[in-house]
Amino acid sequence: MRHLAALALALSPLPAFACGAAVCLVDPDSLALPETITFTETRSGYGPGHPVDDVLALSGARFGERFAGQTLTAAGPHDAVEGPAFGPLTLLAGEEGQNLSVVSFMGIAVLSGYGRAGFPKRDAQGEGAIAILFDRDQSGLAIDLRGGEEGRAEVLFLRRDGTLLAQVPVDPVGEFSVGFLRMEDAADIAGVVVNNTDPQGIAIDTIRFGKVPDLS
Repeated sequence: MRHLAALALALSPLPAFACGAAVCLVDPDSLALPETITFTETRSGYGPGHPVDDVLALSGARFGERFAGQTLTAAGPHDAVEGPAFGPLTLLAGEEGQNLSVVSFMGIAVLSGYGRAGFPKRDAQGEGAIAILFDRDQSGLAIDLRGGEEGRAEVLFLRRDGTLLAQVPVDPVGEFSVGFLRMEDAADIAGVVVNNTDPQGIAIDTIRFGKVPDLS
């Protein structure tokens, strides 16, 4: 119950300047985000899922492990991607068996990162980093998380020139959606990296992004 109360407080709607950081964790329902990516139309599989050994390109964004220039180390069985990247942002896939998989799960499909133990080992599933490169720069986004046993995630935000904007913790992680908003609504989030150290690992279900057109 204490964790749920802390999470509710952390996800309450906040103006971007209120958290004192370049990117704030906010209530995802407070964001007007017209574009959506799901993985339901992507080839998937049960159990360990269908392995994705290259960059996965979908409408609006591409997915991999990290960006060129970033450091990849290990935190136990988990990936740990750190630091700024070379500009312009260049998305990289992980080594064979250590990139991504798309998993069919309870009628949906989720994107999972694979850690160093490699596909199809269970202790690697959900423990790899997931990097996202948007086609257009963003001011906010929301990510639906799957899995999680009250471990910890950290989301890195990067400009297209490779500059690291912010590192935002999500602690604890579980089955919920998280929203992120750039300070003063600046639209310069080009890339995101999701790391985690959850005991069971995590996956991504749905991503929402984009800006509602100004019709005034």
